[in-house]
Amino acid sequence: MKTIGNHNYYVYILTNKNKTVLYTGVTNDLKQRLYTHKNPLPFSKSFTAKYKCFYLIYYEHFSDINFAIKREKQIKGYSRFKKESLVNSFNTSWKFLNDTI
Repeated sequence: MKTIGNHNYYVYILTNKNKTVLYTGVTNDLKQRLYTHKNPLPFSKSFTAKYKCFYLIYYEHFSDINFAIKREKQIKGYSRFKKESLVNSFNTSWKFLNDTI
């Protein structure tokens, strides 16, 4: 299937304030998705709401949703150590990147 036009998809990793929890996701609107993670619906039982994961520490851009989904699944299958190495290669200080998006 041929992709027409410019499309933006992002695979991203979030963490909590103490950087003890990692969450991997995929979206077509990273700014809006970060807002949704930070402002969950009342009584939300989502993983990110439960563990307060809304600090962006890593992301990758894709123009094809199939590649983005494949990459998200790949990262989700990584060990904690491998995810940390990925973040370190992109964001060595684990700075929260929310305000840069």
